[in-house]
Amino acid sequence: MAMYLTRFSYTPETWARMIENPEDRREAARSYIESVGGKLHGFWYAFGEHDGWNLWEAPDNVSMAAVALAIGAGGALSSMETTVLLDVDDTIRALEKAKSIRYRPPAA
Repeated sequence: MAMYLTRFSYTPETWARMIENPEDRREAARSYIESVGGKLHGFWYAFGEHDGWNLWEAPDNVSMAAVALAIGAGGALSSMETTVLLDVDDTIRALEKAKSIRYRPPAA
C-alpha cells in the first residue's frame, strides 16, 4: 500500500465550533481511511502554515483521492494538500529506471 501525507487547515468557523465543542478528530480520520481499506498512521496539529498533518496508508491513489474528495467536500477545511510518499526502495527503483530516460532540455 502507498503512504500519503496530508496537510490541512480548518476554516475559522470550524475552529469556532471546535472551541465550543472540543473533539478528537483522529477517530473520524481513521474511519474515513479505513472505509477504503487503508490505515491512519498519525494525526497531528501544528503551528504555522497548516493547522494539521495526517499520515495515511491507502491501497491506491483512487482510494486516497476518494477520501480527500469526501473530506474536502465537507466544508470544514480551508485547504488540504496530499502528497504521495515514496519509500527508499521505490526511490532507488525510480533512480535506476531514470537511467534509461534520455532527457533533452528545452531548445537544446
